[in-house]
Amino acid sequence: MKIVILIPVFNDFKSASKLIEEIDINISDLNTSFSVIVVNDASTEEKILETKNLINIKSLKLINMRNNKGHARCIAAGLKHISENEDFDYVIPMDGDGEDRPEEIRNFLEKIKDNPNRTIVGERVKRSESLIFKICYFLHKIITYTLTGKFIKFGNFTCLSKQIVKKLIEEKATWSSFSGSLAKTESNLINSPSIRGTRYFGPSKMSFLNLIKHSLAIIAVFKSAVIFRSIAFYAIYLIIIAEYISVITAIPLALIIIFGLVILKISGRENMTEFNNSLTNIHNIEKMK
Repeated sequence: MKIVILIPVFNDFKSASKLIEEIDINISDLNTSFSVIVVNDASTEEKILETKNLINIKSLKLINMRNNKGHARCIAAGLKHISENEDFDYVIPMDGDGEDRPEEIRNFLEKIKDNPNRTIVGERVKRSESLIFKICYFLHKIITYTLTGKFIKFGNFTCLSKQIVKKLIEEKATWSSFSGSLAKTESNLINSPSIRGTRYFGPSKMSFLNLIKHSLAIIAVFKSAVIFRSIAFYAIYLIIIAEYISVITAIPLALIIIFGLVILKISGRENMTEFNNSLTNIHNIEKMK
């Protein structure tokens, strides 16, 4: 079995280097061929992967992008490159900062044994962030479920079958939101308990603002359902307040309209032409091992 681990990186090569070394240690007794592809999203800092004595990783490549496109698009381009240029059975996208724990790769492989050619997702059962962030993230999941009917409890850390990789690179939503696109493309997912690890170096880059952007990008993938539910809520609320209409009671109606427009705007990020041409953004590919 051949597995490619995909790691998007932006200005955090120190963490990515440590992650790769930890992966090499944790796959030592697994009867599987592992390759690692790091996608450098046009980092502005020095691009050095300081990995030493990699014994179990078969190959290590660094793809340097010309222009920064953001985390989701970095993963999308990586998946497209792997699908078109690499020999693989599964792809495991991992954040490069240590929050996706290398020791859980073993759990994915155990799930694959019982569920061949299925896609495994790391379902978050424990997080390492502050209480406020955990509350905000919980609200993000509830709001997403309310508006889309999808309860998405996973992030980038997944194990994708070859078939689903092909589907993802043919789905324009992948260019905007990886987890949203996966939830849209594949309903028959296998969950694997996953504990959110702590960053190797420095504070988390998932700020409150980034969490909002992340949440809206996921919701926008299901814009048809969101618009339908918003219209239904609008109509029901309008009937309820019909006899009590005022500037105050009309505020929720205005917010629904604004929210709908924001979702439509964000959904414009789903550009299949840009996705199809994403590999032209590759500056070069360095074979590190």
